[in-house]
Amino acid sequence: MNGIDLIGPQFAVLVAAGLILLVDALLPQQRRLIPFVALAGLAASALWTISWVGRDDYQTAFGGTLALDQYSVFFYFLFAGITATVVLASIDWINREGRGQGEYYALMLTSCAGLMFLAAARDMITIFIALELSSIPQYILAGWGKDSRSSEAGVKYLLLGAIASSILLYGMALLYGASGSTLLVDIGAFVSAEGEANRSVLIFAMVLLIAGFGFKMAVVPFQMWVPDVYQGAPTPVSAYLSVGSKAAAFAVVMRIFFEALGADVLSDDWSTVFAVLAAVTMTAGNVMAVAQTDIKRMLGYSSIAQAGTFLIGLAAISSTDDPTTLGASSVLLFLAAYAFTNLGAFVAVIAISQRLGSDQIKDYAGMWKRSPFLAAALALCLVSLTGIPPTAGFWAKMFVFNAGIRADLTWLVIIGVLNSVVSGYYYLSVARQVMTGQSDGPKIPVSIPLTVSLAAALAGVIVFGIYPAPLIDAANSAAGIFPG
Repeated sequence: MNGIDLIGPQFAVLVAAGLILLVDALLPQQRRLIPFVALAGLAASALWTISWVGRDDYQTAFGGTLALDQYSVFFYFLFAGITATVVLASIDWINREGRGQGEYYALMLTSCAGLMFLAAARDMITIFIALELSSIPQYILAGWGKDSRSSEAGVKYLLLGAIASSILLYGMALLYGASGSTLLVDIGAFVSAEGEANRSVLIFAMVLLIAGFGFKMAVVPFQMWVPDVYQGAPTPVSAYLSVGSKAAAFAVVMRIFFEALGADVLSDDWSTVFAVLAAVTMTAGNVMAVAQTDIKRMLGYSSIAQAGTFLIGLAAISSTDDPTTLGASSVLLFLAAYAFTNLGAFVAVIAISQRLGSDQIKDYAGMWKRSPFLAAALALCLVSLTGIPPTAGFWAKMFVFNAGIRADLTWLVIIGVLNSVVSGYYYLSVARQVMTGQSDGPKIPVSIPLTVSLAAALAGVIVFGIYPAPLIDAANSAAGIFPG
């Protein structure tokens, strides 16, 4: 039973997924309860995680392939919260679709369990299995809609994801061939001892890993799937992909590059690569976002730009006196703040677009008159994405930029600040239309599930914007597992 206890958060989510399928098949008249079974599973997962925190008995399991530590606990809470918010935001949409309710929520929970395994994995085989466990349901969910755009999004995401997985697997094979082990800690010991003699193969493996995970992180030049998939996929699925998939990718990248490739022989190389990718990704994402007229495509390109900001923290890792805590904690803080903010924006879009039947930005004009709550929520989330106080997004960007300056990456921080100005143009332009535009349309009602999910996201944006200390402490604690 100790093994089940160690993977309790994932186990609770997977059991809930199984129960959902049973209810859907055996009790079709009770299908209205399915989303609440999903929420109960996620609540049980969070409570199980809390029990581990209370016991303060962090450890590795299954031969060192999984770690139950402060880092994985941080992401367990994050993924459970993200998935619960998306489940609530999906209720109206999936009821209106009138099909596949059980399968939809089961796939969502299965993907969530994969993300949790990914954050805890310390072995390349475990990482790859967890990655596929989380990704395959996402491919299906992206094509869940009835129209051709959704089908195109699912196929495109699947094909490009398969290519990225192949590249990633090749990089892992090279690391295993060089070190003779799949455990990250063993690979790290090999790189420290024999890295100089095997530098060429390690550099090649590093590049392949960055390319493979770059797809999930949505960084240039591996971002080509993002706008089309975000636009074509059902909006709740786009919300899930924009935060859950991205957070998991950064979680596992930090594990691999800190624990396996963190030795001095390689750290400067991948720090430079991440710095260059950060500059290019921020600039390309923001420039393309300016020209968008569809709000989901705009949020897709802005998600690419935000991924570039995340990379500043990764690039800062190997260049400071206390690089790990500073660089990693800034990324973790940004991930949490970004999750609240982007989920809030997408939930508001879900509520508005399902009434308007349109994702065109021009149709959002004057939304303040039709639904003050939705308009204010969307505007506030866009302000937070820009990085303006007093929002969680302000503290996230400030800490990432601080990490960059402390790492002597002032040139990169300057590019980041300039890109924040560019992002402010299109974020605040949409906010202005929403709050001041003209509209004579009818009032837009907001269901209770959407209200709860949006309120939860807004609470994170506002509370941690005014009092960020708990979130900062949690990020610092999670990053503290890595050696300084």
